[in-house]
Amino acid sequence: MAVSSSGIVAGLTVTALATVGFLAYQASAGVPADLGSPDAGGALAAAASKAPRAVRDPAALPERSGTGERVVYSVDDDRVWLVGRGDKVSRTFKVTPGTVAPAPGTYAVTSRSNRVTGTDGIPVEHVVRFTTVKGVPVGFSAAVDGSTPAPAPTVKAGGVRESRADGDAMWKFATIGVRVVVIR
Repeated sequence: MAVSSSGIVAGLTVTALATVGFLAYQASAGVPADLGSPDAGGALAAAASKAPRAVRDPAALPERSGTGERVVYSVDDDRVWLVGRGDKVSRTFKVTPGTVAPAPGTYAVTSRSNRVTGTDGIPVEHVVRFTTVKGVPVGFSAAVDGSTPAPAPTVKAGGVRESRADGDAMWKFATIGVRVVVIR
C-alpha cells in the first residue's frame, strides 16, 4: 500500500509536536517553583546583590546598572532613572511600587496603553509594561488624578506608580523594545 506525502507530513508533524511537548515537560519539571520571584534564594539572590550607590548623591545613577539607553528601576530605593545616549541621566524620580515586584534583571518594554483602569480600580495613564510576575503584569503608570498611594497589601498589583509629569517623561522615553534594568 502506497503512503501519500500528506500522510508522511502528518506523521512527522505529530512526532515533532510530541518531542517538543516531552522536552518542555522535562525542562519545566526541573525548574524551582520560586525561580524568577524577587525573594528567591540561592544563586539568584547572590547574583542580585544591591548595586553600589553614591553616598553623597542617592539620586545618582547606580554603578553596574548597564550601559546605553535604558530605564533603570531600583526596587529597594523605589527610584527610576531614564538614561539616554552616552549614559546620561535625563530624569530620575521616586516611585510607589505595587505589591508584586520584578526580579532583578534586564527586560524590554513589551506593551503600552495610553489609558486603562489599574488593578486597584484607579484610572491610570501612560502605562509602560515590561514583564509579568506570576500572571501579574508589571509596569510603570501614573494615576490620572495624580495620586500615588501605596496599594492595599491584599491586592496583587504590578503597577509602579509615578507622578503625572514623570509618567509623561516615561511615556516619551520608554517605547516598545527599550531596555528596563531592574536592580536592588
